Amino acid sequence: MGSLGAILKHPDDLYPLLKLKIAARQAEKQIPREPHWSFCYTMLHKVSRSFAFVIQQLGPDLRNAVCIFYLVLRALDTVEDDTSIATDVKVPILIAFHRHIYDRDWHFSCGTKEYKVLMDQFHHVSTAFLELGKNYQEAIEDITKRMGAGMAKFICKEVETVDDYDEYCHYVAGLVGLGLSKLFHASGSEDLASDYLSNSMGLFLQKTNIIRDYLEDINEIPKSRMFWPRQIWSKYVNKLEDLKYEDNSVKAVQCLNDMVTNALMHAEDCLKYMAALRDLAIFRFCAIPQIMAIGTLALCYNNIELFRGVVKMRRGLTAKVIDRTKTMADVYGAFFDFASMLESKVDKNDPNATKTLSRLEAIQKTCRESGLLNKRKSLLRNGNGYGSTMILFLVILFGIMFAYLSANRQNN
Repeated sequence: MGSLGAILKHPDDLYPLLKLKIAARQAEKQIPREPHWSFCYTMLHKVSRSFAFVIQQLGPDLRNAVCIFYLVLRALDTVEDDTSIATDVKVPILIAFHRHIYDRDWHFSCGTKEYKVLMDQFHHVSTAFLELGKNYQEAIEDITKRMGAGMAKFICKEVETVDDYDEYCHYVAGLVGLGLSKLFHASGSEDLASDYLSNSMGLFLQKTNIIRDYLEDINEIPKSRMFWPRQIWSKYVNKLEDLKYEDNSVKAVQCLNDMVTNALMHAEDCLKYMAALRDLAIFRFCAIPQIMAIGTLALCYNNIELFRGVVKMRRGLTAKVIDRTKTMADVYGAFFDFASMLESKVDKNDPNATKTLSRLEAIQKTCRESGLLNKRKSLLRNGNGYGSTMILFLVILFGIMFAYLSANRQNN
């Protein structure tokens, strides 16, 4: 759970954190007993705990399909990410991956930690995949085939231009958006969304991840991974890795702001996509990651710490997003608040300040014109219901209860 200092500073984080902790434990108890499904849902919790929680809210058939879709693409991504695999070995696997998901005996050892377990025991995923409805299988196969081919293309190609960047993000994330839209439609819960809007949903998330993960990717061993487009970073430094050096701090922040501004171009499309959703569980499934994305961009913007370590939303704010995202009013409110937070950080002397402010104004305008801003509770302002003393008391009480329950469970 969040640290005591963070909770005292943001007292209204406590209740959402407690709710998230309880919900996460309940989700773990709902893991199916069949060995292959148990493996899939257990693995889902290991590779993405927050995603595993959100996915649990979907109806059973759609939940299973999205779980397998996610694990298949995580496995595909693990092959792409492993820089120790020779190109002549990696490319054929990526291209043929959509066929491997039908083979209960196929596996390929690569990756590390939980991802290595996923790859070594991939037969569980294939077994579960073969139990899905035909319409779900076809959607997953189609996206896996297209994504594998796109990844293979960029194994042998650098991300040079902004167009290359958009194309790469389409292959690794935009297609996820298209696939999810197909699964939602196959479930009978939603109309089939346009490919353009579905693609934007993926690009907004992927570009945020690429920005946030700069340091991890550039320090990758044995070979660094470079996804920031040369067309952008070459305006500021001679080599992409130069951004992490202190002597280049001013240029690094300007380049970062350029990248964030590029990502913001997809925000309005995301709002349009989410506004058309009808099913509450699907809406929350889509909305929570998008709010997390614009919140992460707001934290990253103009922040030199991105080149020194990890920049991410505090756990209490994440819990608050999950707890409070229930309607489109909440989404408009969150996008408006984070856009306003980002706007307050814009330096008028930044080379892209005018473009950045224009994109933020467009987001804020869309949110205002929804007429729903007065119906949401702000994520960024603390409520007045708790004093620090009461929060401290509740934290201590929760700690005692948690210790008691853990000891009782061990005794039993």
